[in-house]
Amino acid sequence: MTDVLGWPPKATGSGALGADSRTLRDRWRTASLAAGWRFPSDWALPEVDTVCAAVVGGTPPELALAGLGRARAAAGAGLAETLADLAALHAVLAQPECAEGLVVPNVDATPSNLLRVTAIAWADVALDQLAKAEVTDPLTSLPTAAYLRTRLAEVYREAARRGEPASLDHMLLVVTMDFSLLAGWPRLTGMILVSDAVRQVFDGGESVAALGPSTVAVLLRRDGGIAQRGVLLRRELHERLSVDAQLHQAGDPRIRVLRLPATHDGACELLTSLGRA
Repeated sequence: MTDVLGWPPKATGSGALGADSRTLRDRWRTASLAAGWRFPSDWALPEVDTVCAAVVGGTPPELALAGLGRARAAAGAGLAETLADLAALHAVLAQPECAEGLVVPNVDATPSNLLRVTAIAWADVALDQLAKAEVTDPLTSLPTAAYLRTRLAEVYREAARRGEPASLDHMLLVVTMDFSLLAGWPRLTGMILVSDAVRQVFDGGESVAALGPSTVAVLLRRDGGIAQRGVLLRRELHERLSVDAQLHQAGDPRIRVLRLPATHDGACELLTSLGRA
């Protein structure tokens, strides 16, 4: 593995991430963001830590990279972006003397076997999503963005029949967490707690969906109770997230109320950008 990745493996002595793994993770993230990773908050996944632990522990990385490829596809990252991220890892490992992670990733220089493993795993999930069009997020049990796009299509058709803009009667409430500083499973726990709070507050027939690894959206009608429910939602989120020190360090969730775009296509583009924010 040392010859392939250019990083001398060091034993950490336990399954938990050690100092070497954390250093590698930080340098990898810096290199990936510098190379053009578009949405910093969705880079850190538990599978990233698995890859770092495999590399530092001297384990062949193929299995861990396959898991990361699948996770990237499930989170909405494109293939080009996923492979560029892999190239950032390879560049960091190949140039350990660049302590600040200021390296130049090159996909063409990345070992072909690692590119192949990652790309095949990414494609498996991407094609499966196209074939099955799942509408439930397995982590939170919330409907996915695919479901919300369908609901929005219904809202826009109804508005067109009335000759009015969809934004006249409906809006989006979006909750976003910044889990970028959390490593491993705490970010998954945080997403479960956020989803539970949103579901409890918006339990009157609103359309709630998980848009990405750190974003939940609610399609709701305009009424006089939005401000009150927003306050209630913030209180529920604070109560749930404050029980865990790591989640509390992630900061307060960002709650926004957004106007619907003029067209359904515009609304779908908005959901995509929100899911990667």
